[in-house]
Amino acid sequence: MSLRPPRSISGQSSALNPLEYELASVRADALGRQGRKAEAALAKLAAWSPGNRRIDRQTLVDEASEAVWALFIQREICGLHNGKDVIKLYEIPGEVLARLGAARK
Repeated sequence: MSLRPPRSISGQSSALNPLEYELASVRADALGRQGRKAEAALAKLAAWSPGNRRIDRQTLVDEASEAVWALFIQREICGLHNGKDVIKLYEIPGEVLARLGAARK
């Protein structure tokens, strides 16, 4: 059996190894994609007007809440646990926040 001294003693760098770097890169890419999806869904909801008969507002709220929920989940996976900054940055309306995690009928 061989033992390896701790990195702090052995003088090894604390930089990410190639696998950790690749995983961090994939997580960051997924977070960015999900952020863009949430942003697009929220923009569609904000652009809706009462005169628009083609799309139901409730459908847009459902889509936005699903996209924002997925963004929050992706942030949790990346270790980002506070959602207050996201709510403020994306200006997520209360009606969307109230439906986070709710299943459609």
